[in-house]
Amino acid sequence: MLKINLVNQVDEKTREYRKTLDAVLKAGARILCLRGRKIINVILVDNAEIQRLNREFRGLDKPTDVLSFDNAEDDRELGDVFISLDKTREQAAEYGHSFERELGFLACHGFLHCNGYDHQNPEQETTMFALQDTILQKIHLTR
Repeated sequence: MLKINLVNQVDEKTREYRKTLDAVLKAGARILCLRGRKIINVILVDNAEIQRLNREFRGLDKPTDVLSFDNAEDDRELGDVFISLDKTREQAAEYGHSFERELGFLACHGFLHCNGYDHQNPEQETTMFALQDTILQKIHLTR
């Protein structure tokens, strides 16, 4: 079973976001066949905070949409996923789909990184992006 710790540092819409995050991350856990009690932390931030984190941990002084930090040293805690709600809104408008779909996509992307998936080469990208599509289709969050 997956436990999702949600911290919203931006606004008062935590309950609204939790519905989407619970659906996406629990579907992901089922598809990946995660066994035992697992924990993932999702922290919702603004562009200023994600830019600070991006600068500190990746050396890139610009806001990004999602940052994930896996916890490979702990069998129970998968890691932390930081999502910029500012970028989520911007990208939803840019791509012409709902805020909910973009939030679900970013959460799914960070979740997969915390489970060891990456997209550094074409083979990894194909695998990871196919899993993202499968998870999002499972809960009807398509473009």
